[in-house]
Amino acid sequence: MEETATETLLIDAARRAVAYLAGLNDRPVRPDHAAVAALAQFDEPLPEHSVDPQAVLRLLDELGSPATLAMAGPRFYGFVIGGALPATLAANWLAAAWDQNTALYNVTPATAVLEEVALRWLLDLLGLPGEAAGAFVTGATVANFTALAAARNSALRHAGWNVEADGLFGAPPITVVVGAEAHPTLFKSLGMLGLGRNRVVRLPVDGQGRVRADDLPKLAGPAIVCVQAGNVNTGAFDPFEPICQWAHDEGAWVHVDGAFGLWAAAVPSRVHLTTGMAQADSWATDAHKWLNVPYDCGLAFVREEPALRSAMSITAEYLPTASVQRNPSDYTPELSRRARGVEVWAALRSLGRSGLVEMIERCCRHASRFADGLEAAGYEVLNDVVLNQVLVSFGSPEKTQRVIQDIQDDGTCWAGITGWQGRTAMRISVSSWATTDDDVERSLQAMLRAAGRNS
Repeated sequence: MEETATETLLIDAARRAVAYLAGLNDRPVRPDHAAVAALAQFDEPLPEHSVDPQAVLRLLDELGSPATLAMAGPRFYGFVIGGALPATLAANWLAAAWDQNTALYNVTPATAVLEEVALRWLLDLLGLPGEAAGAFVTGATVANFTALAAARNSALRHAGWNVEADGLFGAPPITVVVGAEAHPTLFKSLGMLGLGRNRVVRLPVDGQGRVRADDLPKLAGPAIVCVQAGNVNTGAFDPFEPICQWAHDEGAWVHVDGAFGLWAAAVPSRVHLTTGMAQADSWATDAHKWLNVPYDCGLAFVREEPALRSAMSITAEYLPTASVQRNPSDYTPELSRRARGVEVWAALRSLGRSGLVEMIERCCRHASRFADGLEAAGYEVLNDVVLNQVLVSFGSPEKTQRVIQDIQDDGTCWAGITGWQGRTAMRISVSSWATTDDDVERSLQAMLRAAGRNS
């Protein structure tokens, strides 16, 4: 049977995507200057007439692909993000072909059921309360926003105020408590919720960024306490047990920002880092970090299902919302949204519990190898490597900056710059399923060569 134009186009797209992935191991991680300069060819007037879709795809591949940062490859160690597992990439393509607006069970039952199953699996894997509600959102920023919206709803409801109906004008003030090393996306979420980026009580932290639980303040009135599972620089975890005990004694809601660290709860050798975490009231994480699914895929979990529903649910006469099954749109900020849960289901179904554990263990082992190799060469590792994060200083701030730039220009691997408690450092985040022992050794040698060139 002769292929249709659509079939030919999709086959060509798959062929180009496969070729792109196959070349990641041999190309520089950072695109060269010529490839980036060629992007200027995209900047043209809007075509007056239709263009053959295959020509559009060819242009996209020929100009766009060479100018990408090889984030999907095995030697990208920036931003705590992993490449997409093959099963999740394939599931993402299929779900895109399904083109399901996953808002309501009665309209999109297949994707609604897959999300519900994936959520149940996730609660089990992460050791969270089985009664907790969950939401598939774009990333950790919106996961924090979603969970904190439920927290705001609950805190004010207990104070006799319906924030969903009456807003924040005249509402009892909410005290928000955060650690001094909280992630910027948490503050963005607080700002979007009307709770203020700066109107917070900051708790002191130790040298690893963990909140110190030895002198916690008294709280008055509605309050939300935000803690961290996996500091974005050091990988450190706040002491959940004493903080949850204190917060709950004070009548406060506890929220855990666990963009990547939450996944440690699934790993027997790392679960001790999360002791007491399940005592919190809400949690946020990213599946496009350590579960290695395509963008964009964040997850919010809330112990009080009614608090999340009341903050997020929607009704309209034209929407068939009546259902005995879970409507995804009752738990997310979006109504129209893609079927993010399909690739999460595919990741969990393909990896299984043991596969997920092995992938995370492997990343942690790689991080320890980086730390050991850099320390053995005389460079200072600034953090206790408890997870997948390594901070290294090559000397002065200026030298460290030069070394990082040299490493990025070399193209063998990519790691970024950060500031940590007054020090300039390179941050290595090992989060990809694709990274092998050989990738680590190649990358480590490239780092040491760059450091030697800038001594």
